[in-house]
Amino acid sequence: MADLAASTGSAGQRPTVHHQTAPDADVHQQVQRRAGARGGTGTGFGDAGQRGVVPDSSCPTSDDIPGVPMVLELSPYRVSVPESDLADLRTRLARTRWPETAPVAGWAQGVPLPALADLCRYWADGYDWRVTEARLNAVPQYLVRVDGVDLHVLHARSPHPGAFPLVLTHGWPGSVLELAGLVGPLTDPVRYGGTAQDAFDVVIPSLPGYGFSGKPTEPGWGVERIAGAWATLMAGLGYSRYGAAGSDWGTSVSSLLGTLDAEHVAGVHLVPPLAGPDPSDQLTDDERDALARLHERGRSASAYSEVHRTAPQTLGYALVDSPAGLCAWLGEKLLTWTDTSSAGFDGLSRDQVLDQVTLYWLTGSAASSARLYAESIERVSGWITGAATDPVQVPVGASIFPAEVPRPSRRWAERRYPDIRYWAEHRRGGHFPALEVPDLLVNDVRAFFRLVR
Repeated sequence: MADLAASTGSAGQRPTVHHQTAPDADVHQQVQRRAGARGGTGTGFGDAGQRGVVPDSSCPTSDDIPGVPMVLELSPYRVSVPESDLADLRTRLARTRWPETAPVAGWAQGVPLPALADLCRYWADGYDWRVTEARLNAVPQYLVRVDGVDLHVLHARSPHPGAFPLVLTHGWPGSVLELAGLVGPLTDPVRYGGTAQDAFDVVIPSLPGYGFSGKPTEPGWGVERIAGAWATLMAGLGYSRYGAAGSDWGTSVSSLLGTLDAEHVAGVHLVPPLAGPDPSDQLTDDERDALARLHERGRSASAYSEVHRTAPQTLGYALVDSPAGLCAWLGEKLLTWTDTSSAGFDGLSRDQVLDQVTLYWLTGSAASSARLYAESIERVSGWITGAATDPVQVPVGASIFPAEVPRPSRRWAERRYPDIRYWAEHRRGGHFPALEVPDLLVNDVRAFFRLVR
C-alpha cells in the first residue's frame, strides 16, 4: 500500500472523496440503523466475483453467541470455490502469452520472465488452493452488512475468560489470509507457549473491495469510512472496549479508528506508525537512511501506486482477465517488500505468495482493491512525509522492521502519536511480518496490549 510518498496533485487529478462516519459518541447509537440498512453501496456474495462462499451451519450465529446483540445480522459462511473456477485458472495459465525477456538483467524493469514463468508453472501444476481454503475455513467466518456493504469477517473467540477484543486490518497486496495464521497464538496463547492473560477475541474483516467482501459501487469508501464501518462492526459484536492493530492500509484504518471511536478503543498497534520528520529536525544517521530509502522507493518502485490512484478501472481490465498478469502485479511486491537480507531469511515462500494472488484472482478484486488508492493514498502520503500530523491521542504500540519502507524514527512518530507506550525495532522482517516473522509480531501485540487492557 502506502509505503512511499508518491501521490501529488496534477492536472486532471480525480478528486478524493472523504466520507466521515459518525463521531465516537454516536457510533454505538447508530449501529442498528446502519447494520439494518439494506440498500446502498455494496454487493453481496451472490454477485459476480463473489462466488465460492456458502452458508456454514456449523458456525454460531448472532443468536448463539453470548453478548452479541441482534443489531447485526451475522450470516455464517465458509469458502468453497467451484472446481470449474480452478480449472479455468489452470487453462488460462497454460495459454499465457508471454512478453520477451527484459533487455536488462535482474529486477530493474520488473519481475524477470524466468522468475514469473516458474512461479506460474508452479501455480498451475503444484499449488493447492484447497489446502489454503481449509486453513481459512478453520476460522469461523461471517458475512455482515455494514453501511450498505457486505463485509467478510473472521471472528474467532478465545477459549479463555476475559479475552481482550482485537480487530486486525490487512492491506494491499494482502488479505485476511495474511493474518489468519495469527488467530491461534492470539486466541489461545497457552497452546503456543504464552499465558491466558494475553488472550484475545480476534476480528479480521476483509477491506471493502478486497477478498470476499462486497465491492463498493459509489465513491467515498476511503480509510475514514472504513474506520467508521469497523467501529460499527465492533459495537455490533458487543465489544464496548477493544484494541486495533494493522499494517499497510491497516495502519491508517487503525489510527483513524482510534480517533473516531476513542471512547471505546483502548489502544492501537501499528506496523509501522505513519509519520515523517519535522522540517527543522537535525537528522540522525538512521533517519537519513530511512529518508533515502523512502526516496529510492518512490523513484524506482512507485508506479503501481500512481496507476492505482489514477486508473484502477483501466488496470482492472488486464488483471481480472489474466492470471499471469495479476501474479506479476501482486507478486512483484510480495517478493520484493520482504526481508531477504537477514541471515537465514529468504522472504515469502511460493505458497505464501500464491495464497494472496489466488484469493485476488478467485474474487476478481484487482480493480476494486486498487480503488482504495484513488480514495486515500494522497492523505496517507501526507502522513508518511510528515506534511500532515493529524494527532492520534489513544495509546500506541509500534513495531519497526528493517526491510519495511517507510521506517519512521520514534521522535517522528511522537509528533503524530503523543502517547506511545511500546516501541520495538527488530533485526529481521519486512512489509509482511504476519507471514515473515509471526513470532515477533505476536510477541509485540501481546506486550503492548498488556499495558492497556
